[in-house]
Amino acid sequence: MRVHVLTLFPEMFAGPLDHSIVGRARQRGILEVQLVNIRDFTTDKHRIVDDTPYGGGPGMVMKPEPLFAAIESVRESSATHVILMDPQGHPFTQKRAWELAQKPHLVLVCGHYEGVDERVRTLVDEELSIGDYVLTGGELPAMVVLDAVCRLLPGALGEAASAQEESFEDGLLDHPHYTRPAVFRGMAVPDVLLSGHHAEIRRWRRREALRRTWLRRPDLLASARLTDEDRRWLAELEAEASRAGDGPEQGGGVGG
Repeated sequence: MRVHVLTLFPEMFAGPLDHSIVGRARQRGILEVQLVNIRDFTTDKHRIVDDTPYGGGPGMVMKPEPLFAAIESVRESSATHVILMDPQGHPFTQKRAWELAQKPHLVLVCGHYEGVDERVRTLVDEELSIGDYVLTGGELPAMVVLDAVCRLLPGALGEAASAQEESFEDGLLDHPHYTRPAVFRGMAVPDVLLSGHHAEIRRWRRREALRRTWLRRPDLLASARLTDEDRRWLAELEAEASRAGDGPEQGGGVGG
């Protein structure tokens, strides 16, 4: 996969691009990332990329000329997919990460200030947001998208199954994990994980993933892929919690 990142601060990407899974994927040729400085597409001697908004108001707006020129310089064909990192965009999800991992060429545009000139949106294929909060610019969201997509590329992870067994892959949070020692400061690893009974281990992990999701993110259950057995187990959890006067952190019931 090839990725162009259009940014005012390319130096911010040095650490995230050079280490861990993203760094190894680049070294192996699985991922190619090119940083493009938007200021290189200005035409004035001061390399100005922003201006005051028409109609007044606080803050500055990124000018259309350098952004148009920067995007057009890296758009290679109809296979190029241009994404504007923007708080008004659609929420970035694991499902969307999988979809983006299938594309050969991504362009991530990092906005700044009060945002980009509205006409820039005519050049992008989609807008993505990583959450309902305000950041200084689009660089950190672009890093999040890069990392999430990179780990789904074939060969990026040490074990092919790893990406399939993480939180959100089937709409649930991940199950608890343990490693050696079997007992640490009086806290023991659940016996089932030491049993060697793989079918029981899978069942335990599924139930614990359901329990954790029900307790911490019950909203996810509405769209999770649940079996009849899952629903029966969740009903038991709800009944047990009702008797104990306990329940999820955010409310909600069993999803359909």
